[in-house]
Amino acid sequence: MAEKQPQLNGAYYGPAIPPSNTYHRPGRSSGCGCGCCLLSCLLKIIITIVVVVGLAVLIFWLIVRPNKVKFHVTDATLSEFNFATNNTLYYNLSLNISVRNPNKKIGIYYDSIDARAFYGDQRFGNDSLTPFYQGHKNTSILTPAFQGQEVMPLGEGLTQFKQETTTGVYSIDVKLYLRIRFKVGKIKTGKFKPKIECDLKVPLSANGTVTTPIETTKCDLDY
Repeated sequence: MAEKQPQLNGAYYGPAIPPSNTYHRPGRSSGCGCGCCLLSCLLKIIITIVVVVGLAVLIFWLIVRPNKVKFHVTDATLSEFNFATNNTLYYNLSLNISVRNPNKKIGIYYDSIDARAFYGDQRFGNDSLTPFYQGHKNTSILTPAFQGQEVMPLGEGLTQFKQETTTGVYSIDVKLYLRIRFKVGKIKTGKFKPKIECDLKVPLSANGTVTTPIETTKCDLDY
């Protein structure tokens, strides 16, 4: 019977043990690294800005409660409106326009006021009004006036002119082109350019006397 050979210092003389498979290729990562961190931070900043701006706008609205400025034509005098055979319109028109600022905490700078008069979609008169500042809950009166003559072929509008000459009441549109700024406390906004449109039915006065006074007409405000 063969004798067992003693082990020498605990050494192992069996088959080789394969190495453990723990090697990682360089350049591979389980996460997205710094790029994802930057994107996440940027997204959080954007969301924070949007929330802060939204809250600021909401607080501003709750404090100020802005209301639209109201424009009304309260009076109009048309002493001349004659279309001659040489396609020339002779006119003399004056208006009173009431401008009401209903806001308690908003003032308005009217930096530019350009009034234009139209008949049959053709402009025949222009008047630049004096700039002014309108305070809180204030009513101001604008007095544009149009007088002169204008060459303006009416074309199909000539039929309308003849019909309205019979009735003595003319369909005239007056538009105000504004450049305004708002003032809240000591803060002034940038410029806005609203347009005011007033569709009027204006009677022709006889010998300086208006037979049928114009009805107060509300104008449309277009921002």
